Amino acid sequence: MIQSNRTRRATLRQRRQQTNAQSRIRKNGRASLATHAIAAGLTPSQARSVAGSLRKAAAKLGIDGQACTVFKAGRARHGYRYTRSQVAILAATYKPRKPAYKVAAARLALAA
Repeated sequence: MIQSNRTRRATLRQRRQQTNAQSRIRKNGRASLATHAIAAGLTPSQARSVAGSLRKAAAKLGIDGQACTVFKAGRARHGYRYTRSQVAILAATYKPRKPAYKVAAARLALAA
């Protein structure tokens, strides 16, 4: 099967995002929930969806991440960064329906 240049570039972009997210987590020890989801192999839009569900699980379990300031699109916002072990606990309680999300949840749970 011959891939178009657009498909190849998209594949490389996703690999680069995943590798960068993994190295950021390894270097800093903490990262946002979306960054953890990207490191688990999700696209950024899928990662935002999973991060929202994990935030709800964090509120239920009372897991607080480290407060931080996030600079995006010229604005400063408040955010939280979580360790791998905290994300693993959250992923264990997360019950996704989509197959891609199930794979990502398993990877997040094993990451600790």
